Amino acid sequence: MSISIIGAGAIGSAIARKFARNGIEVSIANSRGPETLQGLVAEIGPQVKAVSLKEAAQADIVFVAVNWDRLEGALKDLGPWNGRILVDANNAVEVPSYQPVDLGGRASSQAVAEWAPGARIVKAFNHLVAAFLEADPKVDGGRRVLFVAGEDADAKKAVSDLAVKLGYVAIDLGGLEQSRLVQFPGGPLSIINLVQLDQ
Repeated sequence: MSISIIGAGAIGSAIARKFARNGIEVSIANSRGPETLQGLVAEIGPQVKAVSLKEAAQADIVFVAVNWDRLEGALKDLGPWNGRILVDANNAVEVPSYQPVDLGGRASSQAVAEWAPGARIVKAFNHLVAAFLEADPKVDGGRRVLFVAGEDADAKKAVSDLAVKLGYVAIDLGGLEQSRLVQFPGGPLSIINLVQLDQ
């Protein structure tokens, strides 16, 4: 199973480091081309490879972590997705104010689904700030929680299994609308660092 990341900012880089530390190979891409990522790749190590956006979009599981105002453009012309899994690790907020974007009551992942037709969208890796995402998930006698949401059960399971492999506890919030109600910026589970204690 191939894994890639589109976006090399704080969240994308944190996800790449997390995979590398767990010995999982991953590709990473940004809008400026793979040559601009050589420093990051050298820092993280040989498990990470810089590729073009088109190459990144061909992975079995593609994480996308791009500022909301650039997200539609980042996904443009990357299809057809042919049922590949697209992990929406974004939050619909204005930068740098972090105020929620008015989506007319839609879940942000529903907008992502429109921009990437044919992809199986899973909302995950979006509710922790980069520092917690990059930190050891084993903490305080338990493991950090990662929320997962989406309409496709098999896609959610694949992403949940990856989260567990990285050391997290994966909690399924249900569909994208259920996720929106609690994860949307300002919701009760937005930017919250939860730990499930080991039994």
